[in-house]
Amino acid sequence: MNIDQAKEISIAEILNRLGIHPRKTTATKQLYLSPVRQEKTPSFYVYLKDNRWHDFGDGRGGDPVDFAQAYLKFTREADTVSDALRWLKNIGLGPYVFEPVYPETPAENEASLIIKKTRSIQRLGLIHYLEKRGIPLELADQYLKEVYVYNQRTGKNLFALGLDNEEGGYELRNPYFKGTLGPKAISFIRGRNPKPETIHIFEGMMDYLSAIAQFKGNRFKGDTIILNSLACLKQVGPYMQGYGYRVAYTWLDNDKAGQDATGILADFFKTQNDLTHKRMNRIYAPHKDVNAWHMHTLGLNL
Repeated sequence: MNIDQAKEISIAEILNRLGIHPRKTTATKQLYLSPVRQEKTPSFYVYLKDNRWHDFGDGRGGDPVDFAQAYLKFTREADTVSDALRWLKNIGLGPYVFEPVYPETPAENEASLIIKKTRSIQRLGLIHYLEKRGIPLELADQYLKEVYVYNQRTGKNLFALGLDNEEGGYELRNPYFKGTLGPKAISFIRGRNPKPETIHIFEGMMDYLSAIAQFKGNRFKGDTIILNSLACLKQVGPYMQGYGYRVAYTWLDNDKAGQDATGILADFFKTQNDLTHKRMNRIYAPHKDVNAWHMHTLGLNL
């Protein structure tokens, strides 16, 4: 294992392997009692997106290698970089690399989009679009917004349904447009249980809303990741490693790309301790995706 590989290892997973669990968790960070010094009040943060740590008690922080050195020093063991790399390898940790199903290819006009305002869903065209996809307005209102967008390239305005993602952007959909405003990223939805043991993974917003509609509008007990694009598969790891999930449900498309992505996730799940993978494809086969199946159950056609 070299330094670059070691820096890809999840700090949250390192702590989990050490039997150290967070006192507080959000979608972007975790708070622990410091594992590199004695303390009674938690002040050690792990930032999941950047895979960095910071101990506010003494000001130290850094990447996984820095943590390994700090931990070894605290436990009075040799703490050179070489020692840290060897220690990380010995506790059975290594980076998991998501191989992309296909590279991200954003629409050419997405960079020219500017958000003007957002509001609750009111525009009839968007409401009718939801109806055609079998999504009740009262359900969509819990997760989506009506986004007013200006296209600098064409000089035109458009309205779209918007789902916010973890990078501060929006995934946009209307009957004639599909794109992203801002950075392309996953969307993370907390489940009803505060410390869930399950997580669901969907490809798109309509698939997620379709599944919730099938369950009478009840949010899952477990957390949910909406990929928004298969190119975002690589973002899944930091949101799952070290969270204690026991079951991962995948709801991806029944086409080759969806099957390939499911296989990639299955390989990743095998690297996680005590995690069971349940493929939900059988529920909506032979339909292409969850929304197509949902529409079929309602007698709807696009």
